[in-house]
Amino acid sequence: MAHVRVDTGNNGQISYDTSIVAGIVAIAVEQVPGAYPLNTKNKGIRLTFGKKGDVDADISVKVDSCENVTKLAYQIQQSIKHNVESMTKYKVNRVDVHIQDVNLNPAGAV
Repeated sequence: MAHVRVDTGNNGQISYDTSIVAGIVAIAVEQVPGAYPLNTKNKGIRLTFGKKGDVDADISVKVDSCENVTKLAYQIQQSIKHNVESMTKYKVNRVDVHIQDVNLNPAGAV
């Protein structure tokens, strides 16, 4: 995996393996009730890193059928932005969410 560096000013640079950031994105999706990363090995997560410490995320997810997809996608975007920015020095520019699968029998559904 590639290592991406973030310039932190006078203190040098911090280097992240891209799989670390992809793992943070997967965790962020799992924190949204009714949403699931499409694959547990960070597949379905594509990250593009800019030269100024910024990142764009393109993710594919599975959602429960009883969820409002628009609200869920927004919650996923906010969760990813919060988690990546609080756990790394990256600034999240964009999060594209692709609903690729629907769970027709979600737990707790009536």
